[in-house]
Amino acid sequence: MQIETQQLTTCEVAPDGCAISLGFVDGKGEPATIRLSINQVGALVMTLPGLISKALQTRFGDQSLRYAYPLDSWVIEQSTDPTQGMMTLKTSDGFSVCFSIPRAQQNELGEALVAPPAIKVRVRAN
Repeated sequence: MQIETQQLTTCEVAPDGCAISLGFVDGKGEPATIRLSINQVGALVMTLPGLISKALQTRFGDQSLRYAYPLDSWVIEQSTDPTQGMMTLKTSDGFSVCFSIPRAQQNELGEALVAPPAIKVRVRAN
């Protein structure tokens, strides 16, 4: 079954926290809802960034394109695991992603952020 959507209407967390529901208006103008388990949502979230980049690359015929989110703030925290840190990146509209990051990678990331750019890159807004 293929469902065309016109508009996303609601996003809700189940009372037990084990699933989310996405409400939308289908192609016929009828309300519909899809319910996804937390595991399914996690798989979907990991898949979407690659899909949106692939869609842009296909649409514009440019393999260098990526969908970029404007960074508004970031937080570095210590994990309960002493060998791991946590880095949360946030946009101004509320989107955020938290990464666990091993100590060695934290050092590499810090060095990469302060190093001069290796090559000039053509920048395009999304």
